[in-house]
Amino acid sequence: MSNQEVAILNVGGSKFTTWVSTLRRFPESRLARMLNGNDHEFRLVNGQFFVDRDGTLFNYILDFLRTLQLSLPTDFSDYQRLQREADFYELHSLADLLSQENLLKPRPEILEVRFLLHETQAFFRVFGSCSNTIEVLAGRVTMFTEQSLRQNWNNNPFPSQKLLTPLPLERPSHHDLVFQCGTDYSAGDQLVTRYVSIKPDDRKLINGTNVLGLLADTLLKEGFHLVSTRTVSTEEKVECYSFERLKRPEALFLTANQSPESTGGAQMKLTPMHKQK
Repeated sequence: MSNQEVAILNVGGSKFTTWVSTLRRFPESRLARMLNGNDHEFRLVNGQFFVDRDGTLFNYILDFLRTLQLSLPTDFSDYQRLQREADFYELHSLADLLSQENLLKPRPEILEVRFLLHETQAFFRVFGSCSNTIEVLAGRVTMFTEQSLRQNWNNNPFPSQKLLTPLPLERPSHHDLVFQCGTDYSAGDQLVTRYVSIKPDDRKLINGTNVLGLLADTLLKEGFHLVSTRTVSTEEKVECYSFERLKRPEALFLTANQSPESTGGAQMKLTPMHKQK
């Protein structure tokens, strides 16, 4: 069959349609030999190649052949069965990787929020075990400042228009994010007001408790769950909120110096790539 032709497979009653070139991605595999009629496990019935195997797991096999990536659902647990299917089709690189379950199992990601409420100001410090998560969160959190004279503030505590200036967030390290909100007087009569906004919410909040609630809600929507709360400093009343979520590799992708067709898989390896939020 020509690589430009279409092949139809019936795997345990589930039908799949793909290019012949996809099935020949690994020339030494049984799927490639099937096309030449050299494997008795595959029967050509009414123009379809029939094999009595698990059709659900073949979805992952075929997706791997198409993309050279293995993407698994977050609740996937049939590693041994999928490895057995990879062995059956003689996709050795995939089978070898699936035997290393430690690369595939979800890993915990920890995120800690420290919150200090001091008079009219609130201070936040967010620490994350994954620097990419902190980077993404930093892109969603914006701090604004508004300055006015004490006299003007007293005469009109609720001005009709606010001229807000964005402020850069503090980044003590790749794993830390620091910001604050509230009001304080600096340089005598200068009143400094800081607001915090967290995308996609477009509100600009000045109250620390409200910001804390919005931050927690944002983390929960991103798959985190609250695992503990504690006070880390009794004198300063620093509250600590610990969040956790499980992360599995987003994809396992094949890398090679040359194409699979020319190497037969001899120089290929599969590498885990973790999903970042």
